[in-house]
Amino acid sequence: MKALKLLMTAVTVGAIALSGQAFAQDKGAVGIAMPTQSSLRWISDGNELKAALEAKGYSVDLQYAEDDIPNQLAQLENMVTKGVKALVIASIDGTTLSAVLQQAADAGIKVIAYDRLIRDSANVDYYTTFDNFQVGVLQANSLVKGLKERFPDVKPWNVELFGGSPDDNNAFFFYDGALSVLQPMIDSGDIVIKSGQQGMDQVGTLRWDGAVAQARMDNILSANYSDGSVVHGVLAPYDGLSRGIISSLRGVGYGSAEQPWPIVTGQDAETPSVKAIIAGEQYSTVFKDTRELAKVTANLVDAALSGGTPEINDTETYNNGVKVVPSYLLTPYDVDVTNYEELVVGSGYIKAEDLK
Repeated sequence: MKALKLLMTAVTVGAIALSGQAFAQDKGAVGIAMPTQSSLRWISDGNELKAALEAKGYSVDLQYAEDDIPNQLAQLENMVTKGVKALVIASIDGTTLSAVLQQAADAGIKVIAYDRLIRDSANVDYYTTFDNFQVGVLQANSLVKGLKERFPDVKPWNVELFGGSPDDNNAFFFYDGALSVLQPMIDSGDIVIKSGQQGMDQVGTLRWDGAVAQARMDNILSANYSDGSVVHGVLAPYDGLSRGIISSLRGVGYGSAEQPWPIVTGQDAETPSVKAIIAGEQYSTVFKDTRELAKVTANLVDAALSGGTPEINDTETYNNGVKVVPSYLLTPYDVDVTNYEELVVGSGYIKAEDLK
């Protein structure tokens, strides 16, 4: 009898344990749609977000579309068909998702725009990102700081402007933030855009492609700087573009004592660009801790799906053309050779040995 009681107790405890285990893993599926694996930051974003959601008990379907819009649409449609409870979408083109988002809304699926605003749809519940206008301000302030340091006796400074992908809403915030600092200096004559190319219609770089930026920089140098004048600075909104621009500049002799590197900005604190900052080729980047963005997004998804109140800190900035999307904005940080160890290495974002 005693043995039977012990057996029954063990079975009951085991059943409770199994029941608890099943409950912990039964919060449903979340679909994550990322744009591409060609950028180091999106790989990091995907991995961090997947881990954060799995830690909360969700199963995760993580897909990369390799910058192919029909591919991303097909991935999202498949996620909706499979019955995910939420979609976290870093869109390739934020204007192309209206139909699939209507399908998601009809199925009661929550939609969170991740770092890139989804436009022209009422079916976007939340948006998580960084303060994108401030990113541009940081880039421009860093550019001006570098110009004063490296070329103190030169006026006006010759500067060229690069923008991000015109189908990414963030690119306009970056550019507008930067021009809020630079335009008064252009108007006063302290900065000259020798190519004459200004405005996102002229300086945008489709798909944030570094090869496209390199080719455009080649053309700018050939058409506007073959008279012996030099480039003093380049506003580059993303590290992948920065590296392409630096390759173009290296190709015509920049980086020597006679022809010092221009001040080149960037964004995302990618390891190759932090190395370039240490080497003196790139002047700065903007550090956006995507681990924090993943954490905030996972918390928001969990609150939205479990009947809680998602944490929001901005209800005014991001109008997607149909509605103002409730948003959570994180803080970006300017990084250069003076503080990369503290901000990027010290936070564990990049390991010190990876910068050697």
